[in-house]
Amino acid sequence: MLLARLNHVLSGRPMRLLGQSGGPRLWSSAHPQMKSSSLRTPFLAQEKSVIPKRNMQELGMRKYSRESRDRDRSQLESRTRGPSLKERMMGPPSENAYSMGKGAAAGAALMGLVGLCYYGLGLSNQPSIYDHSMVWPQYVRDRIHATYAYFGASCGVTAASAVAFFQSDAMMALMTRSGWVASLVTLGLVMLSGSVAQGIEYQPGFGAKQLAWLVHCAVLGAVLAPMCLLGGPILTKALLYTSGIVGALSTVAACAPSEKFLHMGGPLAIGLGVVFASSLASMWLPPTTAVGAGLASMSLYGGLILFSGFLLYDTQRIVKSAELYPQYSKYPYDPINHALAIYMDALNIFIRIAIILAGDQKRKN
Repeated sequence: MLLARLNHVLSGRPMRLLGQSGGPRLWSSAHPQMKSSSLRTPFLAQEKSVIPKRNMQELGMRKYSRESRDRDRSQLESRTRGPSLKERMMGPPSENAYSMGKGAAAGAALMGLVGLCYYGLGLSNQPSIYDHSMVWPQYVRDRIHATYAYFGASCGVTAASAVAFFQSDAMMALMTRSGWVASLVTLGLVMLSGSVAQGIEYQPGFGAKQLAWLVHCAVLGAVLAPMCLLGGPILTKALLYTSGIVGALSTVAACAPSEKFLHMGGPLAIGLGVVFASSLASMWLPPTTAVGAGLASMSLYGGLILFSGFLLYDTQRIVKSAELYPQYSKYPYDPINHALAIYMDALNIFIRIAIILAGDQKRKN
């Protein structure tokens, strides 16, 4: 700005005078004071009149007050609006996240106790399985005995396999590997061994069917080996609880009318799909979030109720199949497939009870 003003003032001077090296001669003109005042005074007056100091202070105060009002308004809106649906779902779970599941399990246990008392005391007018057993031929009894013998042997083989794999550090490191890939591989291995065991035709004696059955039970024992880390007291208590539930539900199924629980197949299949989807979703949504805790509660308590219902259904289905299957047929009666049905029911009940007991002990500590 000063250089532009200087060029304007000196525009009438000859170029020869500007090119001289003697600086003092340039400024020793006839009117030195007038030139100096003409360079300084107009600019000082102009700079002071552009933005006064008082106006700058007022603008700063207005800007600060506007920012303060906007900040207070945003804080008030955030408090009034509350957290969004996504924030609530992905936020930490509440203390009562599992209360609904516990209440449902308690209600199912109460219904089972009422059913045990009602049918056990013979208050039903319809004939029960126990009444039909009085007129069973010997081959029906042998079929039911063989089925429950394979059921007990399956539990024993799985327990022995779990203990054996627990003693091996290499196998424990392999089975405790986390990640959804390892979980899907384990699930696929269990389903493959089970499909092979159930797909082979049954023949009396020890053959391919019995060998595939032993392999399937051993694979399940390897999958359950990490549960030994829960400790002996928890597993013992879970085993006792599972034995009580299986015994009570088997008694209810035996004392109830012979086809009372055979109509539950459709609802049980729907419930199995819901529980299976909840278990898969828990792999990506940890229980430390609200939605993850809800899925874990559905998988635990919902699965406990579901497989208790499956135990009632499968028990009566085994008896009905033993009664109606022809004595002389091209394919003999298969006790292994029927035993695997109630075996998987009891195993799922045991797993969920053990996890629930471990969680309760952790919260107490």
